[in-house]
Amino acid sequence: MMNRLGAIGTGVVVLLMLLGSSLFIVDQRQVAVVYALGEIKSVITEPGLKWKLPPPFQNVVFLDRRVQTLDSPETRPIFTAEKKSLVIDWLVKWRISEPRQFIRNNGTDLRNVENRLSPVVQAAFNEEITRRDVRGVLSKERERVMNDVRSRLADEAKAFGIEIVDVRIKRVDFVADITDSVYRRMESERKQVANELRSQGMAEGEKIRADADRQREVIIAEAYRDAQKIKGEGDAKASALYAAAFGRDPQFAQFYRSLEAYRASFRNRSDVMVVDPSSEFFRTMRTGGASGPGR
Repeated sequence: MMNRLGAIGTGVVVLLMLLGSSLFIVDQRQVAVVYALGEIKSVITEPGLKWKLPPPFQNVVFLDRRVQTLDSPETRPIFTAEKKSLVIDWLVKWRISEPRQFIRNNGTDLRNVENRLSPVVQAAFNEEITRRDVRGVLSKERERVMNDVRSRLADEAKAFGIEIVDVRIKRVDFVADITDSVYRRMESERKQVANELRSQGMAEGEKIRADADRQREVIIAEAYRDAQKIKGEGDAKASALYAAAFGRDPQFAQFYRSLEAYRASFRNRSDVMVVDPSSEFFRTMRTGGASGPGR
C-alpha cells in the first residue's frame, strides 16, 4: 500500500514538472520565439499563458518588443559640400518587427544588431551631409537630413528584422580646430564692434562736452553783461544821488571828497607821505570841515 502511494506521489510530481516546463507566460512587452529541435517553430506576439512541449523537444526565447535607442558610439568628422568638417551626434529609435529575421541575422542579443546598425547609420549620415552645406545642416535642411537618413535606413533595416521608428540629430558642431578658429574670429569681430562703439561714445562725449563748454561761456558772458548793466545803472543812480546831495551842500561835498582822499591815501598804517602841513591837502583837518573865508 505504501509503495502504491509513493508511486502515485512520484507520478504527480513528474506530471507537475512536465506541466511547469510546458507552460510559459508571454509579457505584453515581449515576443516569444518557440524553438523545436534548434529550429524556430512559432513566434508568439499575443500576451498571456501559453504552452509548449517540454524540453528538450521545445524551448522558448524571449525578445524585447519595446522601442530601443541607439546613440552614436563615436563622433567622427563629416565633410560638407564646401569641404567644412562637422561633428554630428545622432540617435536612432528602432524596434523588432520580424523576430524570425532578427534571430537569423543577429541572434537573440540586442547588442549584436546595434553593433551592425551603427556603421550603417553613420554611412547614411555621411552621404546626406556631403550633399549639403553647413548652413543647410545647421538650420534650413536639418529636418530633411533626418527624414532622408530614415528613408535610407528603412530598406536596410528589413534585413536586420527591425523597424526604424525615428532618426534625430542631437548636436551639430565644428571640429575642435575649426571651433577655436570660429571663436577667435567671433572674438575679433566683437572686439571690432566694441572699439567702434567706444570710438563713437568718445566722439559723442567730446561733442557733449564742447557743447556744454560753449553753453557755459555763453551763460557767463550773458551774466557778466547783465551784471555790468546793473552795476552801471547802480553807479548812475549813485552818481545822481551824490550830485543831488552835493548840490544842496557844497561844503559837505568838499568834506566828503577830502575824507575819501584821506581814506585812499592812508589805507594802511605803514603808509608814509612827506608833504607840507600847510598844503591844501590837509585843509579839512585844519578847519574841521569848515571851508568858508576866515576859517
